[in-house]
Amino acid sequence: MEVQHIAAFSNGSKGGNPAGVVICEEMPGADQMLAIAAKVGYSETVFAEPVEGRWRVRYFAPEVEVDFCGHATVALGAALAKYKGPGLFPLKLNQADITVEGYRSGEAWGASLQSPRTRSGPVDEAVIDEALALFGLTQTDLDTRIPPAMAHAGGDHLILALKDRETLRGMRYELERGQALASRIGIVTFNLVYAESAQVFHARNPFPVGGVYEDPATGAAAAALGGYLRDLGWPHGGSVIVHQGEDMAVPSRLEVEITPERGASIRVSGAVRMMREPQTLED
Repeated sequence: MEVQHIAAFSNGSKGGNPAGVVICEEMPGADQMLAIAAKVGYSETVFAEPVEGRWRVRYFAPEVEVDFCGHATVALGAALAKYKGPGLFPLKLNQADITVEGYRSGEAWGASLQSPRTRSGPVDEAVIDEALALFGLTQTDLDTRIPPAMAHAGGDHLILALKDRETLRGMRYELERGQALASRIGIVTFNLVYAESAQVFHARNPFPVGGVYEDPATGAAAAALGGYLRDLGWPHGGSVIVHQGEDMAVPSRLEVEITPERGASIRVSGAVRMMREPQTLED
């Protein structure tokens, strides 16, 4: 087995969120996969094995297994396209069955995932206040057009929409405090966003429960945001672009397609870049 190092949702030859990708004939045990993810050191490493005409997939952060990871899925889709040829690949996750389509455009590779089904709902005011306090924010910093929500697309993400770009740029928090809150309320990420326009968003995604201060591109959170915008009746026009990672100097671009059907899967697409040569697991 070997680990491929692939940055998903890259912006040209820059940025993107690094993921480890391991395509194997038989998955290692969970403890070994967690140890490999910790050694690789990215926010997620994805493992895939062929089972009965589809791919069994599991995702591991350095400190925890997660049920779904968007950027690792896009990285996997591109890796499978290079391995098997461009096409549509059915994936079996811990809690859902989805697909990823890997493609090639000239010399560039990319992929489009179809998320698990989405849902969203309100958040208890006490949780909102605690989350705002974590980031040094108050209710006056929020964009009232997009109320705080718990949005789901394979995992729960707490959406906090801010009313200006500078506030988003200044995001800071204490990792251990964020870990405690995220674990207690059962979320994968905090999804802080700013709406530049109806179809252009900027996002920052702390992932403290996985031991990661911030992700530069988060496909699962983008899918959850897309589902919430649909539930909210936001004038998305069928798609939005999410710019993420800019404030980390790791520019990333996520394309989010939103169908009219409430609760339906969200399609999230992006380019990838190969970061280095594959690494054998013994290295």
